[in-house]
Amino acid sequence: MNNDTIQTNPLLCDIDTGMCETTPGNTENTSKTDVKSGAKKVKLIYYTDPICSSCWGIEPQLRKLKLEYGDAVEIDYRMGGLLPDWSYNSGGIGKPSDVASHWDEVSVHYDMPIDGDLWLEDPLDSSYPPSIAFKAAQMQDPEKALLFMREIREMVFLQKKNIAKWEHLEVAAKKVGLDTEKFKTDYENNAKALFEEDLKLGRELGVRGFPTIFFVDETGNQETVYGTRPYAYYEMAILKLNPDAVKSEYSKNWEALFAKYPTLTAKEFSELSGTPRVESETVLNELSDQGKLEKWTTKNGSIWIKK
Repeated sequence: MNNDTIQTNPLLCDIDTGMCETTPGNTENTSKTDVKSGAKKVKLIYYTDPICSSCWGIEPQLRKLKLEYGDAVEIDYRMGGLLPDWSYNSGGIGKPSDVASHWDEVSVHYDMPIDGDLWLEDPLDSSYPPSIAFKAAQMQDPEKALLFMREIREMVFLQKKNIAKWEHLEVAAKKVGLDTEKFKTDYENNAKALFEEDLKLGRELGVRGFPTIFFVDETGNQETVYGTRPYAYYEMAILKLNPDAVKSEYSKNWEALFAKYPTLTAKEFSELSGTPRVESETVLNELSDQGKLEKWTTKNGSIWIKK
């Protein structure tokens, strides 16, 4: 994959940098955000997109970060608008089917289940509808909005569901306990303006790809982590801004982890439990064989679900 491909096509993520870029540019952007957190907590401004495969790739790290530093950080989820539409045709990708093999490749690299056949069977026209839906969920309940985001990501990456379609967004909203009538009203009205605000702020902050996370302290000091990085990068960014941040201990047994996160991939379970990756899959398979967990399998890996 040449660099032009990566820079001109947001859906073709650069495996080396872990970025899905929307526009070409030097990722060593040192400009400061004008966002102050106004609190002792370190604020994380996380630019993402529901169909960003590299963002799915950092779910294990983010989930661990919340367990260890949840009391020391506040995460502000912002939508970046990865795929406005299919009006471009350059850099080796001009139609949805071009993305299929790339997603399969990314799945192996991040060791997270992603089935690229979505782009052959029921491709999305745009990532804007699920992004707006997330803003509608946020308007109603920020915590349920995060559950909603996870739900639609599992739908698109594992279940090959076109999450630009209202029918799937509605199912996800209902599953996580959102008021679906209010959700639909907000989706069709005010959520669009909130999404536009996210895009505007993203332009001001120089966001060119996803995931991008700005770490900001109460005085405006900033660290930025671009792309999918090992856990230590995110931890170091927090500790650089707040050396006094205390890492929380958490229970690493499977019941406790699935109580916190009802669905886990083998990579996530390995990251959170400290169990070696191969052993993690064995443990999870034994639990599903014993009927304690359900297992959903794709051609590129599995996810285990709390019963």
